[in-house]
Amino acid sequence: MVIILSAVMAACGGRNKQSTDTSNTVDVTVNYPEKELTVQDSMDVEYIRLETNNDFLNQGIVQDNRQAGSVDFITVDVRRSYSSRKELLLQDFMDVEYIALETNDDFLNQGVVLDIGKEIILVRNRIYDGDIFVYDRTGQALRKINHQGQGPKEYLRAYRAIMDEDKGEIFVCDAFKVLVYDLYGEFKRSFPQKEDTGGGYLFIFNYDRDNLICYDHFNEVIAFVLISKQDGHITKEIKIPFKEKKRLRQVSGNDPWDIVGPSGSDNSLIPYNGNWILSEFSSDTVYAFLQDYSLPPIIARTPSIQSMDPEVMLVLRLLSDRYYFMEAIRNEYNWNTRSGFPRTFMMYDKQENAFLGYIVYNGDYSTQKEIYMNAGRPVNHEIASWQPLEAHHLVESYRKGELKDGKLKEIAATLDEEDNPVIMLIKHRK
Repeated sequence: MVIILSAVMAACGGRNKQSTDTSNTVDVTVNYPEKELTVQDSMDVEYIRLETNNDFLNQGIVQDNRQAGSVDFITVDVRRSYSSRKELLLQDFMDVEYIALETNDDFLNQGVVLDIGKEIILVRNRIYDGDIFVYDRTGQALRKINHQGQGPKEYLRAYRAIMDEDKGEIFVCDAFKVLVYDLYGEFKRSFPQKEDTGGGYLFIFNYDRDNLICYDHFNEVIAFVLISKQDGHITKEIKIPFKEKKRLRQVSGNDPWDIVGPSGSDNSLIPYNGNWILSEFSSDTVYAFLQDYSLPPIIARTPSIQSMDPEVMLVLRLLSDRYYFMEAIRNEYNWNTRSGFPRTFMMYDKQENAFLGYIVYNGDYSTQKEIYMNAGRPVNHEIASWQPLEAHHLVESYRKGELKDGKLKEIAATLDEEDNPVIMLIKHRK
């Protein structure tokens, strides 16, 4: 591949000088005659041949990093495996905060975080019992909301919940609609999740004062949209080009309702560095969605997803200032053994400009306590991910002397084995 660089001649000078003393008006309704030009008559041209090797296979897209901030453009070969692993301490590249969720007779839960704001945390159980536990940012229990039912002001299941603390609203998503409550659980309004009759959005986040940003994995053409917080209508379609829709799942040949997929979130929509990372399995390119609605490419995969059978999907997990954690999942399943979707875990080190295997440890343990980077979901631009730490595990680690001096050890010293989980927030460095 050859890159062609062209440079504008300064002040309209060079070989074809033009006067800057006159102005011209362009009539956009006129069909003007075409004139043939040679680019070298008005531009300087330079050719650069890009070296090709096993580590440098790309599509030759030149990235303007002034637009994309600190997001670099890289190419990932999803077929590669990594035998060696680089050992990392989580606290060396991310900030970590621990929140002990208050436990009492009315506040017993499994610590599944729905959303975290500046002042409030929303938590539910793994079972969909309708309970939404409202805590303050320190973990103190405030109130419990449950509007599960079939009425017009009720949700069938609280799959997701998103807050707008500035407006004092909670958006609760079930399979078909979004119900809006105030922070005390009083009903305000509702609207359909989508303008058609398909299923609900897979991911939904607070975007700005007026909109939510969503990923619709059912849509065959446009998966990413902005929708109005007031009535759910689509305010912006974000088109990611691809040829044919691909999904990470397998359907049984005997029962069309027997559908399986790998554990863990797809993370098709990730808040990062004030922008949004859009990852559609069907596309060979991952894009950043910037505040001006532009879509610079940041990651290209090879080979093309459209050329693979079975497909190997690229899944982003966590992006930090230095490391991009990701995995390649083969879309393959053995129905006899009920096993499949083999994975390759990898990370890209921006400083070393290299792909590596990895293992991440929690630096608040004196032992090597591994952190699984695919275990949590993204939260917002401050909090990259979260993970629950079970109380009985922390109590055992405290008794064995496995915790270093610090906040986690202080919390563990006060816990009972039956307490609610402690929430570990993995935050971007400020």
